[in-house]
Amino acid sequence: MADPISLTSMTVSLPAAQKSFVQERAAATGCSTPSEYIRRLIHADRVATEREALEKLVLEGLGSPAREMTSDDWDRLRAQLRRSVADRGEAS
Repeated sequence: MADPISLTSMTVSLPAAQKSFVQERAAATGCSTPSEYIRRLIHADRVATEREALEKLVLEGLGSPAREMTSDDWDRLRAQLRRSVADRGEAS
């Protein structure tokens, strides 16, 4: 069984209007606490940041010169994938 998520505290100072807004949005979005609402915002920001990074890489790839993949290229990619999968299995 996996360990439960370990939570830690952080104090954030907000003006009264922002505190009220966070409390209202937490209730309106079905969050049980303002902390849950903030965690969701942070998660959404992380996902957006990762998506932006991926889009940047895709655009860079689209802008790079194209060349036909050789059988050696495919063999190298397969070997990299196998190593990556094996490494993840060892880390578990």
